[in-house]
Amino acid sequence: MVYSLGIRREDKNKWERRTPIIPDHTKELKEKYGIETIVQPSKIRTFSDELYKINGAKINEELSSNVIFAIKEIPIDFFQSNKTYLFFSHTIKGQKNNMPMLKRMMDLKCNLIDYEKITDKKGRRLIFFGRYAGLAGMIDSLWAFGQRMKWKGINNPFSEIKKTVDYDNLDDAKTHIKKIGIKIKKEGLQDSLCPFIVGFAGYGNVSIGAQEVLDILPVKEISPKNIDKIKKNHSRNLIYKVVFKEEDIVEPISKGKKFDLQNYYKNPHLYQSIFNNYINDISILMNCIYWNRQYPRLVTKNYIKNNYTDQNKLEIIGDISVDINGAIEFTEKVTTPDNPVFVYNPINDKIIDGYENDGIVVMAVDNLPCELPKESSNAFSKSLMNYIPYIVKADFSTDFNQLNLPDEIKKAVILYHGKLTPDYSYINKFL
Repeated sequence: MVYSLGIRREDKNKWERRTPIIPDHTKELKEKYGIETIVQPSKIRTFSDELYKINGAKINEELSSNVIFAIKEIPIDFFQSNKTYLFFSHTIKGQKNNMPMLKRMMDLKCNLIDYEKITDKKGRRLIFFGRYAGLAGMIDSLWAFGQRMKWKGINNPFSEIKKTVDYDNLDDAKTHIKKIGIKIKKEGLQDSLCPFIVGFAGYGNVSIGAQEVLDILPVKEISPKNIDKIKKNHSRNLIYKVVFKEEDIVEPISKGKKFDLQNYYKNPHLYQSIFNNYINDISILMNCIYWNRQYPRLVTKNYIKNNYTDQNKLEIIGDISVDINGAIEFTEKVTTPDNPVFVYNPINDKIIDGYENDGIVVMAVDNLPCELPKESSNAFSKSLMNYIPYIVKADFSTDFNQLNLPDEIKKAVILYHGKLTPDYSYINKFL
């Protein structure tokens, strides 16, 4: 029996140059597992069509394979009946804009496997771009801070940092930032910028990637409870890093109750945000948390409006999670790699593109990993390779209970034969 898979061309925007499976791995799939690869041609993909050909793949506009791998959401007119699709569908929260796509897949009796739900027994994601979102998001946020301070007339070494897309690659960016770190260590920052505190909400893969960039600079990590001490006694030659966990962000509404992580996950309505205690002490806030409507917000419009002055410490919010009007309530829209920020003015509740004007600058690029297309594709494909042979060779004609897939993959099957699987039946209410 001949097995094959298809790789869809990413075309959501001009920046989307990633691929779910790299050429080296198409060669391995053919030689080791007898799996052919058909690739849609692309003029912008970070790996050329020719490189795929050299590694044994076929280039064809029509993907005849029964299993199709992609990254971003797929246009409604692309789907074919009874096929299996793997991509980030952005449907598990009932996202309104993607419900027509899901309904189309249901009508065509398609199978949908969502990378976001491929997890281990502890619920940790196994196939992800999160680290690269963090890497690119931190670079862009440092760039934004540098330009913002320069606009305010404050000389600062961060103004030398470029946007992620303006570096040749990740190594180029890290090398440049390392040089800036040496300058900070040697010359220090202006007093008006100190203490320079960067806060990270969350500690998962996204946060780890963002911290990886910041740690290139001369960094000292402190706990949230030690921020007041640093305000009184700090160094101009250091950047202070604070990682906020759930217990730092929320507290039980009922007085006398102690914070309990599992209880918070199960009953978020019983908790309220206490993050306002830190907002005015942070220069850059990196939002790296998973959020949905049932959780308290990190930063609200009301708090910022009532506490905003032109002397506020908080200049930049790197909203890597990019939930519109979500954890950062005034994330009003997504931005693009070439124009990654806007300013939110809490007084008139207006936003304006760029880093100039009164207010707080928000970085809200929603596809940050595409700013590092080669590195992020390499890592993604490597993590996916462990599962590809099982997926391509699975018998999708059988009943769902009989479907022989690794547990990690099977729990990520959202649609099977066009119907929501038991774990995702709740999505019906959004259709």
